[in-house]
Amino acid sequence: MKNLKKSLGILTGTLAMALSAQIFAADAPETISVTSSVIDHHGTIPLEYSAYGDNTSIDLSWSNLPAGTVQLALILDDPKVVELGMMPTPFVHWVVYNIPASASGLPGGMAGDAELSVNGMNIVNGVNGTRRTGYFGPRPPANGELHSYHFRVYALDADLGLETGLNKDQLLEAADGHILATGMLMGHYEHKE
Repeated sequence: MKNLKKSLGILTGTLAMALSAQIFAADAPETISVTSSVIDHHGTIPLEYSAYGDNTSIDLSWSNLPAGTVQLALILDDPKVVELGMMPTPFVHWVVYNIPASASGLPGGMAGDAELSVNGMNIVNGVNGTRRTGYFGPRPPANGELHSYHFRVYALDADLGLETGLNKDQLLEAADGHILATGMLMGHYEHKE
């Protein structure tokens, strides 16, 4: 019983830290424009970019970064799983960080390696919900439910010099107090048998 209480205390503390970081991020102005050649905002993500298809990451571009932006980060998650009662928090499909502010986007088809050189930039693929690094495309159950996928970009005011291996919660915790603005591209995907 003592171990259970200790475990619950650790879990509660971890969830509280994650939620506080997400709440802070939600307070940042949403002024960054995020686009892709693959989908329009609220568009349908093609099969090849899903985990049912080729599991290829989509290209992303962004603009309108706020003054003082030094570094960028990206998180792709599916909040629909919370609404449907499937999971307590959004499922994380992709985490990318240590992106220099000079970058105007990410190319499609990025490798899943933890450390990457992309267009001369050294960036980091964080840990997704499958506990692997890199992109994991949409893979909702084949129940016909339409899921939403949020490609959210964060403008940070400092070079955080983050180590490899961070997940979404750890990234948001490290970015707490450094988020100048965000922007989001939302895509949808559903899978039917």
